[in-house]
Amino acid sequence: MAPDYAKIKAAAEGYKADMVRFLRDMISHPSESCEEKEVASCIKAELEKLGYDKVEIDGLGNVIGWMGEGDKIIAIDSHIDTVGIGNRENWTADPYKGYETDEIIYGRGGSDQEGGMAAAAYGVRIMKDLGLIPAGYKIMVVGSVQEEDCDGMCWQYIVNKDGIRPEFVISTEPTDGGIYRGHRGRMEIRVDVKGVSCHGSAPERGDNAIFKMTDILQDIRALNNNGCSESTAIKGLVKMLEPKYNPEHYEDARFLGRGTCTVSQIYFTSPSRCAVADSCAVSVDRRMTAGETWDSCLQEIRDLPAVKKYGEDVQVSMYMYDRPSWTGEVYETEAYFPTWINRESAAHVKALVDAHKALFGGERIGAPSAMSTRAGRPLTDKWTFSTNGVAIQGRYGIPCVGFGPGAESQAHAPNEITWKQDLVTCAALYAAAISLYPDEEQTGEVTQFRAGKTDNDIK
Repeated sequence: MAPDYAKIKAAAEGYKADMVRFLRDMISHPSESCEEKEVASCIKAELEKLGYDKVEIDGLGNVIGWMGEGDKIIAIDSHIDTVGIGNRENWTADPYKGYETDEIIYGRGGSDQEGGMAAAAYGVRIMKDLGLIPAGYKIMVVGSVQEEDCDGMCWQYIVNKDGIRPEFVISTEPTDGGIYRGHRGRMEIRVDVKGVSCHGSAPERGDNAIFKMTDILQDIRALNNNGCSESTAIKGLVKMLEPKYNPEHYEDARFLGRGTCTVSQIYFTSPSRCAVADSCAVSVDRRMTAGETWDSCLQEIRDLPAVKKYGEDVQVSMYMYDRPSWTGEVYETEAYFPTWINRESAAHVKALVDAHKALFGGERIGAPSAMSTRAGRPLTDKWTFSTNGVAIQGRYGIPCVGFGPGAESQAHAPNEITWKQDLVTCAALYAAAISLYPDEEQTGEVTQFRAGKTDNDIK
């Protein structure tokens, strides 16, 4: 029997003031990656007040609330860390005190993505109120940590250390009114160049690592910017949109968008300002589309003409991540975040689409000030950025789909806002969608593309 959609919408509207208050409470606690302790305590207290059957904090510091008693699990994920505020002068109001109007909530984390936690917490409370938790299931609400530092690592911990593997996961990352079924992956690559120092008064006696890196930087820029015609020496990443270079996955790549690479950091060593630099290193932010793999991305850097020119003086590697969480726990993993796409016909995607159509229709909705970026866009689409789905779906193949309050354009930006109406919309959709996930439709392959894991055995 279909849920009573009018009752769900009324219940979500009834919790609007509570969700707004809860979100503002979370915003008031600065919570950059590895510093989420205060906001985790705030969330734990809220879930306990809402009558969750069990609320716990795992070894990494993820907050997990449970509702229901079945053996199968459906999870709703919200990362509770935020980026910093950057230059305070770019903010017109206190980013942690924030403020609200009739339409919006202002403050760091509103869209990215503590608003998702507010909507998830109350959406599952609505399920309890209206008897919507499916028989045989329990609902897991996750406030995950360190996503901004190392997206997906929190879910690697949940799967491998906590031993939890849900049937499917709803990500509450901001989707600007859409239902998202995938996104590009990414890697953090390091390029190291060796040199030989000498006195700056006679640079010919040394081997300047910065000059060598300059040649490599030009090639990395060409890799991002160039086209892919036959006459192009360094064929650009746009080539993966073409059947010739990506015959099996060019259509998926066109859906996700082309891969990109950019240099994000630069380091050097030198004995002094009066000496030739004896080493130079850069970090490369590499966004990966369908058909690209972790090893192909490393190899294409190694194959650049300038990298080959300097031979053994150049090392190309993938970063590892090992920062301690706020609990002191360390989970070391690769800075590799696999690409993934789910089929539009997959049962978990269809459940959200059907719930949206029943509740709100087949078009994106939102507050008036949000509609300038929503009107006319397809309801089912993909993220531009990366989410915890890189582990949930990309590494482990656990079905994942996204619908969350706020907009990607607000993420990491000064004067971040989210919309009150989005909290209500998302809470209602979470409550309705999970009951539309019937067991008999959960067969078949849900994954359209998944880059998968590397050959490292990370537990």
